[in-house]
Amino acid sequence: MTSPFDAPPSSSQASPADSGVERFGYKQELQRSLSFTDLLIYGLIFMVPIAPFGIFGSVFQASGGMVALAYVIGMVAMAFTALSYAQMARAFPMAGSVYTYAGRGIAAPVGFLAGWVILLDYVLVPALLYLVASAAMASFVPAIPIWGWLIGFILLNTVVNYFGIEMTARMNRVMLVGELIVLAIFIVIGLFALAQGKGHGGALTPLFDSSTFSWPLVFGAVSVAVLSFLGFDGISMLAEESRESTRKLGRSMVYALMLAGALFIVQTWVAALLAPDRAGLIANGDPAGSAFYDTAEYAGGHWLSVLTAVATAVAWGFANSLVAQAATSRLLFAMARDRQLPRFLGKVHPKHKVPVNATFLVAAVSLALGLYMSTREDGIPVLSSLVNFGAMTAFLALHISVVVHYVVRKRSRAWWPHLVAPAIGFLILLYVVINAKIAAQTVGLIWLAVGVLILLYMRIFGRNLHLSGMNTEVHK
Repeated sequence: MTSPFDAPPSSSQASPADSGVERFGYKQELQRSLSFTDLLIYGLIFMVPIAPFGIFGSVFQASGGMVALAYVIGMVAMAFTALSYAQMARAFPMAGSVYTYAGRGIAAPVGFLAGWVILLDYVLVPALLYLVASAAMASFVPAIPIWGWLIGFILLNTVVNYFGIEMTARMNRVMLVGELIVLAIFIVIGLFALAQGKGHGGALTPLFDSSTFSWPLVFGAVSVAVLSFLGFDGISMLAEESRESTRKLGRSMVYALMLAGALFIVQTWVAALLAPDRAGLIANGDPAGSAFYDTAEYAGGHWLSVLTAVATAVAWGFANSLVAQAATSRLLFAMARDRQLPRFLGKVHPKHKVPVNATFLVAAVSLALGLYMSTREDGIPVLSSLVNFGAMTAFLALHISVVVHYVVRKRSRAWWPHLVAPAIGFLILLYVVINAKIAAQTVGLIWLAVGVLILLYMRIFGRNLHLSGMNTEVHK
C-alpha cells in the first residue's frame, strides 16, 4: 500500500538491518524490536489523544473561540512537516531526528544548531508534562504537594525507561486504550448535551467566527495548539529500534499525526460549543487550566469533570512524559555519539540496550526545572511557549534539509515531496513562529545564540564536526 506522502519508490530494497546504522559507520547498539503498530502507538501516546483537555482554555482565548480552526491549521502545518520527516527518515534511518537530518542533509554545523534548537523542545517537554500532571493531581489530593507528585511521576517513568524500550511499548498500549475510552465517553456525553440544547453559538462557530477572526489571531493560537501535535516526530528517534522498513517508519509518523489530528478537532469542536462562559473565557483566559473540566461538568456532571481531569493528569504525567523522556534520551545519545555533546551521554546499558546516562540526565533536568517552575504562577504558560518555539524553529531547518539533500544534492525531480511540500510547510511554520509570543521568541533566540557560541568554540579549538558516513544514504 502506498501513501500520497511517499516519494516514488526506489529500485533498491534492503532489509532494516542492511539499511541501518552500520551503513553510516556506527555500531548497532540499541535493540531492534518495535513493529509498525508499536511506532504508531508511540506517536499517538506522545501526542496524547486527549492533549487538548489540558490547554483548551489557552487555545480558546488565543483563537477568539475558534479552537477547531486552530487545530485544523495546526494539523495541516504538521502534515507537511511529517512528510519532510518521512523523506529524511528514508535517507538516514538513525536516531537523532532533525539533528541527524539537517546535519546529513545540509551540513554538520547546521545539524548541530538544529539539534541544539530542538533540545529546547525535547528537554523542556518532560518538565512541562510533569508539572501539568502534578498540578492536576495536587488539586484532587492536596495532602500530597505538587513537588511530591512531580518526584513520583519522574521516578516511575525513569524506572520503566531504564528497563528497555519493549517495556515502554507495552505500557504505551495500555495507556492508549485508557485515553481513548475517556475521550469516547466525553464525546458521546457532549453530543448528547448538544442534542439537549446546551450548546452556545452556531454549529460552525468553533471553525469560524466573524466577530473575532483575523489571521494573526488564528496563527497565534496555532502556535499554542501545535503543542498537542508535538510527538509524531518523536517516532524518528526510534529509527534504530524499529524492525520495520524505513518507508514504514515514515508512514507511521504520517498516520499517527492524521489520527491524532482528527481526534483533536472533534473533541475541541464539541467542547467549544459547550463552553459555559464563552465571553469570559475569551476576555480573561484560563489561568487555572480548568476550562475543559468546567465544560465537562456542564455537559455531564461533576463525575465527568473529575474523570477528564484525572485522565489528563495520568496521560501527561505518565504516558506522555514516559515517551518524551525516551525520545529526549535518544537525541542526547545521537549527539553524544558524534561527540557534539559529552560522550558519557552516549553510553548504552549492556543488558537493557537503552542510553542509560542520557535517560538519567533527562530525569534530573525535568526534576530541577519542574520544581522551579512549580513555584511560579506562570510556570505552565512559559514552558508551553518555549517548547513550541524550539520545535517550530527546528522544523524550519528540517524542511530546508529535504530540499538541499534531494533537489540540490541528489538532483531529484520528485517535485511534490522534495520541493513543493517542504516549501509550503516552511512558509506556514515561519508565519506561526513570527506570530508566537514575544517571550518565547526572545528566549528561543537567546538559546540559539548560545548554540552559535558553542559551535564557534568547537570550531576555534579544532573540534571535528564531520559526521560518519556522510556520503551514504538509503532509500527503502
